[in-house]
Amino acid sequence: MKLRAFPAGFAALLASGVTAQEPVPPVLPMSDTEISAPAMPPILPMRARAETIDRILAERLETVIPAIMREQGIDLWLLMAREYFEEPVVASMLDANSMSARRRTILIFHDPGEGRPVERLTVSRYGLAGLFEPAWQPEVQPDQWQAVADIVAARDPRRIAINFSDITAFGDGMTLSQYRAMSAKLPARYRDRIVSGETLAVRWLESRTPGELAIYPGIVRLAHALIGRAFSREVVTPGKTTAADVQWWYREELARLGLTPWFHPSVGIQRQGATGMLAGDTVIEPGDLLWTDFGITYLRLATDTQHLAYVLKPGEVAAPTGLRAGLAATNRVQDLLLESFEPGVSGNAILAEARRKALAEGLDPSIYSHPIGLHGHGAGTAIGFWDNQRDDPRGEYPVLAGTAWSIELTSYSAVPEWGGQRVDFRSEENAWFDGETVRFLDGRQTELTLIPSG
Repeated sequence: MKLRAFPAGFAALLASGVTAQEPVPPVLPMSDTEISAPAMPPILPMRARAETIDRILAERLETVIPAIMREQGIDLWLLMAREYFEEPVVASMLDANSMSARRRTILIFHDPGEGRPVERLTVSRYGLAGLFEPAWQPEVQPDQWQAVADIVAARDPRRIAINFSDITAFGDGMTLSQYRAMSAKLPARYRDRIVSGETLAVRWLESRTPGELAIYPGIVRLAHALIGRAFSREVVTPGKTTAADVQWWYREELARLGLTPWFHPSVGIQRQGATGMLAGDTVIEPGDLLWTDFGITYLRLATDTQHLAYVLKPGEVAAPTGLRAGLAATNRVQDLLLESFEPGVSGNAILAEARRKALAEGLDPSIYSHPIGLHGHGAGTAIGFWDNQRDDPRGEYPVLAGTAWSIELTSYSAVPEWGGQRVDFRSEENAWFDGETVRFLDGRQTELTLIPSG
């Protein structure tokens, strides 16, 4: 087997110790073309999932942490979580067998400078799969926060980051009670060196590694395959199946496959002559335009996808031209948004530029895209909100290279075949920004899925 036969990201998996006999996630190339109703990729057994998670976590700790600490000029980063009250950063650093913090879990990263490796310490009663060096002996020093203070004093850092933020929950993990307990033990000279770790937290969570990129298209393919099944006669019987039935099919199928949704799936119906989006116990009928919003978390990476389907009327072989044109208009808004990405530019500025271009072409857009990765609504800047198409404090942070995105938006179009009715053509696809171009991880929907009526 020649390595060049695989996408480049597969090299990262092999280099990290995977053998040909071990089960590995599907490694698919990124593609701007989406396969309609793709086959389901194989799903790893639980042990192989844990091994993959830990392998990628080790890669992230070895590469992302030194880069972002030096980028931000931080000498020591102190993170704290309590059992069942994990802050987002700590939760993302626990190995696959550590399902929560134990009692109080404290993690410390220290950059000694001069290009030397960053220390990774855990001031906790329990180890973390060898990813952090245990640095506390309770039988010698019973006071956990005093042990932290001793570690800090021994390293004498100039800038100490802890997670507090007014803007993002991802960087606001240090609670008041724990801050008080920590401060009481730290000498005053170190309390004066404390700064916010908000940007460190965002940079850690938003940065994607080669190992993650190798498996991300296959994870998105899983989501696309499940949507393809949901929008088919396997699940939908026109005149009988309700929108809620499809939602709960997703939930049951995910439970059967051992996959996790990060939100309850949405299914809506737009219908000629009906106002807005129908949902719940509304029965799906021929001539309906169906919409779904569906996301899973697998191997700690999230997907977030919105697709459209049309239920053919008896005798129809294609969707009405006006509906197909509406999806094409949404694809055009996607193009204009992707063209507007530029590293170092704020989400607000990218939103404004994409909207300017779309409006100039006579389109009627609403853009509300967001980062994706370890969380569905991931760390990083926002590019619009469905209820705010203007500047927003959450969109002031810059778009950076090496980040993954959920390209989420809609455009509204009048459909002649529906008497000029204004129809909402929502779309959401996952993508990767390398600093120059944005590429879809597993393509985007450019044709309406067709569901036969019988």
